[in-house]
Amino acid sequence: MKNYRQPDQTIWNGRTSESTLYFHEKIKCFDLSEETLPKTDEKVISILGYECDEGVARNKGRVGAVAGPNAIRKMLAPLSNHFKKDTQIFDVGNIICQNNDLERSQRSASDIISYLIENKSFPIVLGGGHDLAYAHYNGIKKCSTNKKIGVINLDAHFDLRTVTDKPNSGTPFYQIAKENGNIHYLCLGIQKASNNRELFETAKALNVQHLENTEYTLENKAHVLQTINDFINEVDYVYLTIDLDGFSSAIAPGVSAPSPFGFGVAIASETIKCICDSKKLISVDLVELNPTYDIDNSTARLAARLIYNIIETL
Repeated sequence: MKNYRQPDQTIWNGRTSESTLYFHEKIKCFDLSEETLPKTDEKVISILGYECDEGVARNKGRVGAVAGPNAIRKMLAPLSNHFKKDTQIFDVGNIICQNNDLERSQRSASDIISYLIENKSFPIVLGGGHDLAYAHYNGIKKCSTNKKIGVINLDAHFDLRTVTDKPNSGTPFYQIAKENGNIHYLCLGIQKASNNRELFETAKALNVQHLENTEYTLENKAHVLQTINDFINEVDYVYLTIDLDGFSSAIAPGVSAPSPFGFGVAIASETIKCICDSKKLISVDLVELNPTYDIDNSTARLAARLIYNIIETL
């Protein structure tokens, strides 16, 4: 299997018990290059890593997100297991980037994400740069013919930059829109200081919906949830992508592009619950964790707790 690394069982360690009290005791590792996911009627969650920050480098960002997937896994491992017995959680390894070949890594990611969905396994993909979104969307599209896919992005940035040289972490949603003729896209947490006028004009031209960080607050919860529900009602499936740099850098310092005026955990949690409750959520990713700049693993811990809440709410 191209650009694939099997899961590392040694990451999943911590306190042990006789009754599966911890996350690391609940999860099972599957090498997709040698094993086939089991057929089951139970709920199956598959955690896939995207070890790639070539897109961040191309976007002139600070590299380090390549180490994000395993940093998140390490913070998931010791968490308590309160999941239902019929929920299965698999670690299915990582997509890697070789020789700076971002496009090849994206194709590999798309293939595996499509395979997981086709086999009734819900993907939670750990980045890596936000260029993952282009691959992730295409993976969903492969197995969702004639379905309207809506993208909800928790982010400080539109990531709608035009491709002037090579695609990067700032271009994924522009690429999706151009290749598909349109994009059903809702972005929550946009910051004016982080998006130039041309990006706002591009968003308007593509009919992208968004709420700025001043609107995306817990105090404005009713309007936020109404906006989300209205958007979900217009699509068949929802792909949720969470860019950790959208959170306030006070709680998420370890990211590619920190945001002092970012949003908080409470409104993000309400958003995630609302989307999960819709029963239209088909796949999730979390991107732009940069362990190089993290403080006491606080951003990795945040990502782990978000994943935990998603699994618990599904």
